[in-house]
Amino acid sequence: MSGATAAAARVRDAFARIDAVDRPEVWITLRDRESVLAEAEAVDPSLPLAGLLFAVKDNIDVAGLPTTAAARSYAHDPAADATAVARLRAAGAVVVGKTNLDQFATGLVGTRSPFGAVRNAWDPTRISGGSSSGSATAVALGIVDFALGTDTAGSGRVPAALGNLVGVKPTKGLVPNTGVVPACRSQDCVTVFARSLDLARTAAELMAGPDGVDPLTRPDRALADLPAVPRIAVPLPSQLEGLAPGWAEAFAAAVDRFRALGHQVVEVDIAPLLDAASLLYDGAFVAERYAAVGAHIEAHRDEVGADLDPSVAAIVLGGARPTAAELFADQERLDAFGAAGRAALEGATALLTPTTTWHPTLEQVADDPIGANSRMGRYTNFANLLDMASLAVPAGFVDGLPFGVMLTGPAFSDRRLAALAAAFAAPTVDLLVVGAHLRGQPLNGQLVASGGSFVREARTASDYRLYALDTVPPKPGLVRVGPVASGAAAPDSGSGSGSGSGSGSGIVGEVWSLPAAGFGTFVAALPAPMAIGTVALDDGTDVTGFLVEPFAVQGAEDITHHGGWRAYREQS
Repeated sequence: MSGATAAAARVRDAFARIDAVDRPEVWITLRDRESVLAEAEAVDPSLPLAGLLFAVKDNIDVAGLPTTAAARSYAHDPAADATAVARLRAAGAVVVGKTNLDQFATGLVGTRSPFGAVRNAWDPTRISGGSSSGSATAVALGIVDFALGTDTAGSGRVPAALGNLVGVKPTKGLVPNTGVVPACRSQDCVTVFARSLDLARTAAELMAGPDGVDPLTRPDRALADLPAVPRIAVPLPSQLEGLAPGWAEAFAAAVDRFRALGHQVVEVDIAPLLDAASLLYDGAFVAERYAAVGAHIEAHRDEVGADLDPSVAAIVLGGARPTAAELFADQERLDAFGAAGRAALEGATALLTPTTTWHPTLEQVADDPIGANSRMGRYTNFANLLDMASLAVPAGFVDGLPFGVMLTGPAFSDRRLAALAAAFAAPTVDLLVVGAHLRGQPLNGQLVASGGSFVREARTASDYRLYALDTVPPKPGLVRVGPVASGAAAPDSGSGSGSGSGSGSGIVGEVWSLPAAGFGTFVAALPAPMAIGTVALDDGTDVTGFLVEPFAVQGAEDITHHGGWRAYREQS
């Protein structure tokens, strides 16, 4: 399949997925399909992110789309892309649209928006997490390959944990904030959500580096490689109290996984870090939020409760009260907490914590909007205040919902954290699909819901036949019949898109990567006569894949000559 053809297929799949999931609250502005398609087809296929689609939190500028920060009264049309967006587009990625957020990036719940509360990808009765709610959910639902968020108090990490995603929060200043609506200018970071660590880190690296505009950017001073025996700090047991049911056990399992890797795990008192976290909202630092958007809210007080979220307005307007003396006093306190925290973590490669403390329902947040939100940031609020890098990674499931952990380290430890996370990552299974689970097909959502990520197109070896089964929804059955006989007639070969190739060329499918736990859940729900087995590919490798029991194809239509399920459906 050519680069342009693959890009077009990816765009069509994304918009089909948008229609299928029916989550309009994810988006504030969605580009029309033809514009996205034209841009994708024009991308140089040799670029590092060519063929990938991304979403952008709507407090980050994208030229041609309004920036609202989730307030219609604040909307303006930027003349240029934010630096982060421009660098990703230059690398070949294509923007699908602007995503919903907790208004003015103030919140960790994803419900504080006049554009609607963003529902969780795994359980729509629960929150997505915020403030980068739409961006995380667009990735978790399988619409885009990655997305940009921002993080001041945990907005690039909490939604990752609740969506079974990787959330990269770089060291402050590595990625320029040019073209980003400030929440707290001195603390804000542009972040990345993705299903894979490699993609998330690649995007973060491509965005990094001074741009000559943002005065707070700084060059990377990457710390040295990991020590031979990394030392992982974990909180005292008393500092893990109050986690959601089952989460303490899930965290203990994550700690054990690091021990099994040969890492040294030590308990430390993180009280200074937790004390520092409380300053972000409960101290004078909230004045910076007022400096950012307070004048706008003051000028539109009559729209509080309509266009302006009451909780956000109360928080931001409260930032007008602290005095300069109180701000300097809090800065002194923060300096002391930072020194004590660094002493507690002395010798540790990283601090490991749960990413957040619980996963409330939409109803629970509506009943206690401030209290519910405050519980979300216990382990995230201190990172930016104390100039630390942080990385959220999936760590399994509890009662069917994602659970995530977070690695936090000193400034410029980003690559160290990524190396630790790569070793920690749960095992995955590659699965070949050839029918109704292909992208854009009716059962693809089952793969996405199991945590699956598209890897690549593939083709079976030549000794497979494909049959159309009499099922609802329609799906095929793949059966291995042995090598094509010498001299036997074989249909004309075709392109990688699956049109016109036949038994002599193999059957076109897709390889998806699933977490081992998600794969187990997926297989357990597989109905007869479908089966999972080993499938030989035309490149000589083997992969786990969909097959069908031979009895099921008796009397079924042999559609092998179409070369693949999509081609058959298009021609039938």
